[in-house]
Amino acid sequence: MNISQIADKTGLPPKTIRYYEEIGLITPDRGANGYRVFTDSHLHKLAFLGRARTLGFSIEDCRTLLALYEDDTRASADVKSIARQHLEQINEKIAQLQSMADTLGHLIDCCAGDNRPDCPILNDLARH
Repeated sequence: MNISQIADKTGLPPKTIRYYEEIGLITPDRGANGYRVFTDSHLHKLAFLGRARTLGFSIEDCRTLLALYEDDTRASADVKSIARQHLEQINEKIAQLQSMADTLGHLIDCCAGDNRPDCPILNDLARH
């Protein structure tokens, strides 16, 4: 398969596939003409990476997960640890976003939204 074919099958943009090659996540074969040649193995790895990235794993986590996936002697505890750490990070982000939403909602509720210039939202943003 060439890069456009593998991009269609994985749903990943060719630019992303080239980037994954550049950082060493995949190493496609090269044809006599120098073009990338992707195998079913590459397709599987790219689909794996696409799914992991969709779940928000970092590139380094993806590198580690891919290495663990390819290691028949891996311990599932290692995979679980990475997933658990990632879930903790997601939950921290959710808490931060909820706090932001609560604060902004409060400020919106405090603002009369009329023709007067007094605005609690701007006053809060201008605080030091």
